[in-house]
Amino acid sequence: MSSYGVEMRKLLAGLMIAVAAMPAAAQTVRAGIEAWQKGDMAGAVAIWRPLAEKGDADAAFNLGQAYRLGRGVPLDLAQAQSWFDRAARKGHVDAQTTLGLLLFQNGNHFAAMRWLNSAAEAGEPRALLMVGTALYNGDGIPADHVKAYAYVSRAAAQGLAAAKATLADMDEVMPIEQRQKGVALAQSMAAEKKAATTAVAPKIAVAKPAPKPLAAKPPAAKAPAAKEASASPTRPTVVPSGSWRIQLGAFGQRKSAEALYAKLAGKLAGRQAYYIPAGAVVRLQAGPFESRGAASAACSRLAPQACFPVEAR
Repeated sequence: MSSYGVEMRKLLAGLMIAVAAMPAAAQTVRAGIEAWQKGDMAGAVAIWRPLAEKGDADAAFNLGQAYRLGRGVPLDLAQAQSWFDRAARKGHVDAQTTLGLLLFQNGNHFAAMRWLNSAAEAGEPRALLMVGTALYNGDGIPADHVKAYAYVSRAAAQGLAAAKATLADMDEVMPIEQRQKGVALAQSMAAEKKAATTAVAPKIAVAKPAPKPLAAKPPAAKAPAAKEASASPTRPTVVPSGSWRIQLGAFGQRKSAEALYAKLAGKLAGRQAYYIPAGAVVRLQAGPFESRGAASAACSRLAPQACFPVEAR
């Protein structure tokens, strides 16, 4: 074999070794998502971490999701919050919403509203619903029913089921004049957002590797509670069974999990609570459900509460 052939073989071998040893930092966020979707959560985390440390907001958000769910890394809500915060500060709307909802659920309403307001201004539907209901009830911010109606209307227009239900409740208790002003304000906000969006080059949307971000149940408008209470006696009694549950969150203290279950119990059709220890946290699950589909449907009814199906073990 010629010396040229030998040198080429050495060069090719060297290149193959270099590719095999290529650090995860040379990978992309998309590569991490593909690994996640294939079930390689640890591999996805290994790709995202160096990217996140270098300031990539999408990678930081996805890494926060991994820590929030305990997939590919140990469940660590403090780490999750830290990575969401990094992404949120760079203008990542999903991170702002998720961080805001996480803070709200943990009782830090002041900090939560800062991030939820920012995401709502960008048109994120869950943030619009949360801020809208807070404006309606004067929960931590001055009440403004017209602006509340505008925010909830914008969320409902994007198809968010919980926003549609809240808007229907508002329609029953708000004067027509306020609602008309709210609709006009919503249209004005939407037009301003559209103009701002078309003024800059569109960004490529990056798929997210996890279920919907953690969402606190928004405070209901004042009329719905009485409406639900009057309707509840007519519901038939169901004895649920099956091997599926829904997971509703993870908490540092069991009493926090119990408090959330107490808030949601009326919408769970008799499903019981399960408090699952997982290291330093307690996971709240509810069930049973007869199938994954039934569990997913239950999650949809609880939106925007964080929720995803899990198989009982």
